[in-house]
Amino acid sequence: MQQDFSLQAYDYTLPQENIAQHPADARENSRLLILHRKSETREHGQFHQIIDLLNPGDLLVVNNTKVFPARLLGHKESGGKVEVFLLSYPHERQDGEEEKRASATALLKSSKRPKPGSRLLLGPDLSAIVLELLAEGKVKIELHYPGNKALATVLDDHGQVPLPPYISRTEGSTEEDRKRYQTVYAHQPGAVAAPTAGLHFSRELLQAIQTKGIDTAHITLHVGHGTFAPVRCEEIREHKIHQEHVSVSKESADKINSVRANGGKIWAVGTTTVRTLEFMADENGQVQAGDGWCRLYIVPGFEFKVVDNLITNFHLPQSSLLFLVAALCGRNTLLESYEEAITLGYRFYSYGDAMAICP
Repeated sequence: MQQDFSLQAYDYTLPQENIAQHPADARENSRLLILHRKSETREHGQFHQIIDLLNPGDLLVVNNTKVFPARLLGHKESGGKVEVFLLSYPHERQDGEEEKRASATALLKSSKRPKPGSRLLLGPDLSAIVLELLAEGKVKIELHYPGNKALATVLDDHGQVPLPPYISRTEGSTEEDRKRYQTVYAHQPGAVAAPTAGLHFSRELLQAIQTKGIDTAHITLHVGHGTFAPVRCEEIREHKIHQEHVSVSKESADKINSVRANGGKIWAVGTTTVRTLEFMADENGQVQAGDGWCRLYIVPGFEFKVVDNLITNFHLPQSSLLFLVAALCGRNTLLESYEEAITLGYRFYSYGDAMAICP
């Protein structure tokens, strides 16, 4: 058990060719590794076969956060190139008919870090003023844009999809990325990374699941930049996880609690959904409606109170996401499954294939 808390125990070797650079031709055509926890046996198929694992009376819980175009390219008023990465959806305010402003925390990439008061030109009708330099390379900025335009429209016009660093795009994100690096049920703007387990669901597959008698509940966790932060503590329990904003409606909480009371299984789509449900549950496993900042850190030994089964992608070595999945199915079982997936040519990470962990 002690080895379960060693960072090195979560390392594995992934060939470069196993890192997916583009999504599958169709969402539900990704491959699916099915891991049966109790027997520690594995099956292989395609994602659309997930419907065969779900039973009437079960509940599929999804994260409806929406990725916004958080990557802005431009130049400083002095001429040097600059890249602005918004770390959260800007807080908009109406200043008048001529101009609107919105404040945000961001990361800046430039040859020389701009000073407070510097103006950044990010498009014909979008600029930013650096207000304050913060720790860890972060800055507080204020966006300026026309009073007759909505912030979402301005970001769509000038921003790029913030793809993870392991996806290579020499010319920046594409129109395909705008469509496919987003779940079909994305509704609440605020994420800088997609809840990738949900990328495999098409509208047709969700309709088929509903027709079979499986309901769906929505929660929101706005995936932050910290999801890519490396774990640097050799004793993983010493790691301080990032915080992300979560929200659960009364309707969703009632659905979850009712299904559990009636003996149905809770299927969490993605690690973000797991963290939200377990964070919002009381000591009896009753999920509470509300919102807050989630810093729940799940490692082996964690007692799950809500989640029965998990649909997830394949995660980076030595990552907090890997620890969470190991807490559900066991570290050795998980790493053996990853080794088999690599041998069979599964595609890993955000645009990669999926894994279902069930009893």
